[in-house]
Amino acid sequence: MANVPLPPATSPPRPNRAFWRDDRFIQFAAQFIVLAIVAGLLFLAFRNMADSLARQGIALGFGFLENAAGFDIGESLIRYANTDTFSRALLVGLLNTLLVSVLGIILATLLGIVVGIARLSGNWLVNRLAWLFIELMRNVPLLVLLIFIYTAFFLKLPRARQAISLGPLYLSNRGVAIPWGEPTETWPIYLYILIAAVGLAILAATGLRLWQERSGRPKPIVLPTLFVLLGIAGIGWLVLPQPPLQVTTPEIAAFNFKGGLVLTPEFMALLLGLVIYTAAFIGEIVRAGIQAVPKGQVEAARALGLSGRRTLQLVVFPQALRVIVPPLTSQYLNLTKNSSLAVAIGYPDLFAISGTIINQTGRAVEMIAIVMAVYLSVSLLTSVAMNWYNRRVRLVER
Repeated sequence: MANVPLPPATSPPRPNRAFWRDDRFIQFAAQFIVLAIVAGLLFLAFRNMADSLARQGIALGFGFLENAAGFDIGESLIRYANTDTFSRALLVGLLNTLLVSVLGIILATLLGIVVGIARLSGNWLVNRLAWLFIELMRNVPLLVLLIFIYTAFFLKLPRARQAISLGPLYLSNRGVAIPWGEPTETWPIYLYILIAAVGLAILAATGLRLWQERSGRPKPIVLPTLFVLLGIAGIGWLVLPQPPLQVTTPEIAAFNFKGGLVLTPEFMALLLGLVIYTAAFIGEIVRAGIQAVPKGQVEAARALGLSGRRTLQLVVFPQALRVIVPPLTSQYLNLTKNSSLAVAIGYPDLFAISGTIINQTGRAVEMIAIVMAVYLSVSLLTSVAMNWYNRRVRLVER
């Protein structure tokens, strides 16, 4: 019997559906409608605000930032006088905010790591003290903590004439006086040397990393990079005809200090409050990250003869970073935003100075918009940096 060829298989015809019944169209239409509603509400709110300001004779704009500020600022990292513009005053506040935020992040991270490790200590006393610190800081509002530190500690210190001396340090109700370096004539030249040192250190780290990837063998990167950086900086310091910085120590003079650097009570109270408050949360993050590392990793390290310190340094902590970094980013953002509570103790940060400008100009809308944009930008930059680091340390599965 001859084989009769079968007709080619054909797929069943797809039913004709109206495009408005397609799931993709429905999702797109729903998102478009929601965005249109949100945009419409924002437009109505903005138009209502503009009309209300127009009835009061106030026009939106940022030209007032070029007017003379007319007020003094107690602390400034750059030169400032009351004849400078409002924009200059805002820059002073921004730099003060960045200073306390960066120092707070560094110190809170160091203290949080110590607290987190102490929380896992086998010593009962160390473990309980770390637990008490964490529970106390996490359950006290930050604003209450800042006011307590400022009023109950720094303002209760003796006057400058009776300052408490801790070696080269002095504690008084004027603040904390510490030794400091004053720039000399060779300081501008030394800045170029430091920039060159940083550039060469980055090139050295990049070269070592490429060498490590090509050879497939672990090579030390941090120590050689620091050696290049510190070596060039040290050589530049020695070859200059005059040291770029002249260290001065504080001395009691009349009702204040002479020489050195005096950190005001407002700055110290804000920095200390942010550090110990955030360190409690970082300590719990570190503890959870360390406990997330499988116990078999620790047992394998001990079987290889590594000590407890080396096991934590080389095995446990690098793996714990993959768990620690994401929530750590949130704490960094919280610390930066919590610095706006400085207004409660008189520290001239960005929010405090913007409040003074609002009182003088009545430009509340513009100033609040500027402050929101600045905090948003700082938070986004911090998130970008931490996400980049998180991608570097996360576990890549094959």
